[in-house]
Amino acid sequence: MAFTAYADATGFERDHHREFKWGFFGGDYQAEVEVIPSRNGVKTKDYVTGYVFNDRDRDGRMDRRERGIANVMVSNGYDVVRTDHRGFYKLPAKARGLEDFTVFVTKPAGYQVPTDADNVPQFAYHHLPHGSPDLRFGGLPATGPQPESINFPMVRSQYKKSFKIAVSGDPQPYSNNEVGYVRDALANELAARKDLEFVIIEGDVMGDDLGLYPRFKKIMSAADIPVYFVAGNHDLDFDAPSDKHSLDTFKREWGPAYYSFDVGDVHFVVLDNIRYPCTPEVDNVDGKHSFCDNPDTAPTYNGIIDQAQMEWLANDLAQVPDDKLLVFNMHIPLVSFVDMEATKHQTDNTQWLYDLVGNRPAVALSGHTHTLETFMPGEYYQGWEDALGLGSTPFPQIITGATSGSWWSGDIDEYNLPMSIQRLGAPRGYLIFEFHGNRFASQFKAANKSAEEQMSVDFLSPTFLGWYHEMKDWANMPASSRPETPPVNINDLPDTSILTADDLAGGTQVMVNVWNGSRDSKVWVQIDDQPPVLAQRTQAGMGEGKNVTLDPFALKKQMYVFRYAAKSRSGNERTQGFEMFRGSRFGTADPQPLEGWIWTEASNHIWAADVPADLEDGVHVMKIMTKDTYGKFYKTTKTFEVMDQRPAPYFRHEVFE
Repeated sequence: MAFTAYADATGFERDHHREFKWGFFGGDYQAEVEVIPSRNGVKTKDYVTGYVFNDRDRDGRMDRRERGIANVMVSNGYDVVRTDHRGFYKLPAKARGLEDFTVFVTKPAGYQVPTDADNVPQFAYHHLPHGSPDLRFGGLPATGPQPESINFPMVRSQYKKSFKIAVSGDPQPYSNNEVGYVRDALANELAARKDLEFVIIEGDVMGDDLGLYPRFKKIMSAADIPVYFVAGNHDLDFDAPSDKHSLDTFKREWGPAYYSFDVGDVHFVVLDNIRYPCTPEVDNVDGKHSFCDNPDTAPTYNGIIDQAQMEWLANDLAQVPDDKLLVFNMHIPLVSFVDMEATKHQTDNTQWLYDLVGNRPAVALSGHTHTLETFMPGEYYQGWEDALGLGSTPFPQIITGATSGSWWSGDIDEYNLPMSIQRLGAPRGYLIFEFHGNRFASQFKAANKSAEEQMSVDFLSPTFLGWYHEMKDWANMPASSRPETPPVNINDLPDTSILTADDLAGGTQVMVNVWNGSRDSKVWVQIDDQPPVLAQRTQAGMGEGKNVTLDPFALKKQMYVFRYAAKSRSGNERTQGFEMFRGSRFGTADPQPLEGWIWTEASNHIWAADVPADLEDGVHVMKIMTKDTYGKFYKTTKTFEVMDQRPAPYFRHEVFE
């Protein structure tokens, strides 16, 4: 590989250094799993065998001079074995009653598996003698007879005790336009970074149209690092006859639906907790899953870890040292704040996982809800007991937010992307995790914003509440009797950074939405030179339900959207207003609120502090500081005014008469 130094362009020099580094440690290592065809044509044999080997020449084929790697975990999706001193493994196939199966290797720390040309790791082989049933997006091809040997190549890489990764939830593009949004909101930022070990997407890679996978894959490859994938409920083959084949197209493009790999002192576990279609016989025995009662006419999914994975995971963790950090990755969260009452949007057998993990260091990462939520050990909410029979979480859990925000909704920002504020008030974005040994820290990165920007601040005043209630009352009217035009628009909302005497007398609070905040975060508010005040989190996480908590900063953007009114004479009906989800049309109409379930009317990462009623008239500077769970501080300021009454807002024509 050529290495050219640019004496007058240090940025280019650093980029080439990165390329050289990854080439040395395995980042440019492209190859496939070696599959040696059967000699006797038997479709499925009693056992599947092969080698894990050090691919010194990086061609993906095990040559005579290339030695096997001992003590590497290999699985058939149920059993987990370790390779012997020659790198040889033997796993049950027909002896296990398996005809269709996936064999995969758990990458050990200090090694790198190959990737394809799009940086998707290659560590598995799917065996389906007859292939998938007829599926809209193709599924998996027929493999024919079971191979003679399945050999897994890998190369040595640096053993890293400390490293960083990017974690993205729910890119979820439903169209090529939205794939472009993923490019500009996520891939572009990752491509500019030099410090990441890999990226993991926590499900809903796609928004139902799996034919967009190839373009998405090319775009994400711009990060130039391995990209791992979790299956989500919008990554399904919806025409699959059973859960067995519901992720066949996903598997063809990305790899197994569940697997594990090691980096440093961390054991990463990817789980598939989407059962589709769910059925009343299996899923609604408790009467809490009525949405599963009509799989033939109204098929849908349920959040659960199936029996095969439960068996595999128990076998997998039995091979992992107790002091390694376990990082679970799944799409549907184990538990949720925003959907705490919903069985469909949480994981049925969460208690089983809690029991399996025991006292080992662990953290669970997920997506699905399009929210940023962190739960610390000992924290719990009423809905968990009602829906799942659960108490407090024994280890940290993080719902990682959504690259798509609230499904690419809202007005267009300065980057020509939908603002799409998430349901609990955070902007679109992703998380950066930093690992040191078996410890971790996370930092939220809002798309196209500075990494130091970690909160939004606004006033919840009588003035804002008056506007909010008028808009909400209009939105809640039956569509048949609701006037086309809302009673007020965003221009009718006065400047809420001017607090009047009535605002102060009526009670005004400053609402601080700390996007990646948790129970252990602290928030201080200081006005001018007054002593700092410790703001109060609006959710204690002590068994309560959802408290009504309004975020004025988010609601101003969620409750008045100009994009409804987008109109032209182009003749293209689909450019009028806007589309979301599977082509659902919004507009053309007068500007109006998004659907109410998207509004930030509750959140577990908002802190509130009272604004003193005796503030003097004039300009004031509010300083807000937060300390996160990991001890890092972030600051922002908000300058505001206090007046007896607001001045006239518009140009004063009378002055020039």
